[in-house]
Amino acid sequence: MPELPEVEVVRSGLSPAVTGAAISAVEVLDERALTRHPLGAADFVARLEGRRIREAARRGKFLWLPLLATETDAAEEALVTHLGMSGQMLLRESDAPRERHERIRMHIEHPQHGRLAVVFADQRTFGSLAVDALLATHDAAAGGFGSVQPLVPSQVAHIARDALDPAFDERAFVDSARRRSSAIKRMLLDQTLVSGIGNIYADESLWAARIHPETPGRNLSAAALRRLMTEVRLVLEKALAEGGTSFDAQYVNVNGQAGYFAHSLNAYGRGGEPCTRCGGAITRAAFMNRSSHFCPRCQRRR
Repeated sequence: MPELPEVEVVRSGLSPAVTGAAISAVEVLDERALTRHPLGAADFVARLEGRRIREAARRGKFLWLPLLATETDAAEEALVTHLGMSGQMLLRESDAPRERHERIRMHIEHPQHGRLAVVFADQRTFGSLAVDALLATHDAAAGGFGSVQPLVPSQVAHIARDALDPAFDERAFVDSARRRSSAIKRMLLDQTLVSGIGNIYADESLWAARIHPETPGRNLSAAALRRLMTEVRLVLEKALAEGGTSFDAQYVNVNGQAGYFAHSLNAYGRGGEPCTRCGGAITRAAFMNRSSHFCPRCQRRR
């Protein structure tokens, strides 16, 4: 599943093209892409056509495009996107040929860039779009990265802020982690504690912080947890600089280009290979229906 860097790469690519753009037409080619919009395709189209996009925002793995209110509908709403396992948001010429696995096409008109198409393609159909109400944030800070509004979609309100968010409360995360007996990796994957981190970046951050993934949170000092969050930010920022992690053609930016952070991985996917820090063999172990990758020499379980 795309994690924070992959979704942020999409958001930053969409932002200059959609901010201030008017939605002229919406084509729903496959209603399976609207599982998060229970009122169906006709309602989805009616609530988008004629609206103008305010900006592009993100929290964790969720992306949304806030919509300017109309004279007939003063409600604060947004087009919410969750990419699921293989979803892609692509920018294309308005009359470009259909993409493979294209599910929805939104035609927009931008004051500077002219007519464009925002295409949602999804091979596995686990991703979804929806028009959702915006709610006030509980801390009065901006709802997500790329936004100045203290608003967040109702479908995203339960998601914690991510470690790169200026309003992320690191002290609250540390205090919560130290009260729990759960494995620290499980907590990194808990989107209600800190969002945007999946299996890849959890393994990489724990390797960088020299912490065993199954260490109970209550066994870690506050200093160790703060060091871990520092490594989380460094790993995410490096992945962002390299366009995210792509092992195939699924995780791409708005132009269809894959990121190359996979070449910088130190732990994830390297089971049996030598640790780049100490030379010991990286271990691959079962973890929550997936795998953990760590160095048992560098990341000793204490």
